[in-house]
Amino acid sequence: MSIKYSLNQMSIRPFDPDCTEKNYYARAQADGYLGMEKICSNITRAGTAIRGDVLAVSDGLIYEMTQGLSDGKIVQLGDFGSFQIQLSSSGAETIKEFTSANIRKARIQFRPGPMLVDMLKTLSYERVEQKSTTRSTDTDSGGSGNNNDDDSNMLG
Repeated sequence: MSIKYSLNQMSIRPFDPDCTEKNYYARAQADGYLGMEKICSNITRAGTAIRGDVLAVSDGLIYEMTQGLSDGKIVQLGDFGSFQIQLSSSGAETIKEFTSANIRKARIQFRPGPMLVDMLKTLSYERVEQKSTTRSTDTDSGGSGNNNDDDSNMLG
């Protein structure tokens, strides 16, 4: 299977409103969703765990990740990777002037582990037409539904 991409014309300096020079850049095009139901089905078919066990472990993992991140910890999930809170803030001229009110937003940063990093090295690519901007409501099919999401900036 290959990663589908389309071409998107964008400014070579996106933060410069006066820049009129544009180039074409690749934009990843999602090819459907792999939802929890399909993941559970795949795991139970490949091993001895039953669907309820897979869901229970998944729910527990999400709960523990939420607690750990809320406590300011880096959540390390072995070869999968790690998650950490990152902050965006406005600046202050002095340390005294900076308060928590300067913090605008928190994000979760994901750092992939070795297995995912190795997978990225072996990808192949297939150019497709750019998808429309309407969104599909197919959120758990796991198939190649009519998904029009752009996942080029997903997890990062």
